[in-house]
Amino acid sequence: METLTEYQSLLRKILEKYTQIPYRYGDITTTLIISEDHNHFLLMDQGWEKGLRVHGCLFHGQIINDKIWIHYDGIEDSVTEDLVAAGVPKEKIVLGFYPPDVRVHTGYAVV
Repeated sequence: METLTEYQSLLRKILEKYTQIPYRYGDITTTLIISEDHNHFLLMDQGWEKGLRVHGCLFHGQIINDKIWIHYDGIEDSVTEDLVAAGVPKEKIVLGFYPPDVRVHTGYAVV
């Protein structure tokens, strides 16, 4: 289970970096939410911009067995690319937002 602990730590480290980036507009904060079992990782935006409520998911990742599933990656620079740059092999990352028949063309894991 060393991989699980490593992936949990890496995801936390990468996502915490994004909580430190201030928004140019509005009064919006980014919060990191990690499930109690530490297998779900969410970045959420919430606040106000020009009188409108902002609330949404920026990133959702999950560790399933020995792979990191990216369910949603709305970060401009891509958390997925951060994971690869940190040394996670592409065959350990599943782009879950693509249907299985498309994943074979991504260069990432096919599950």
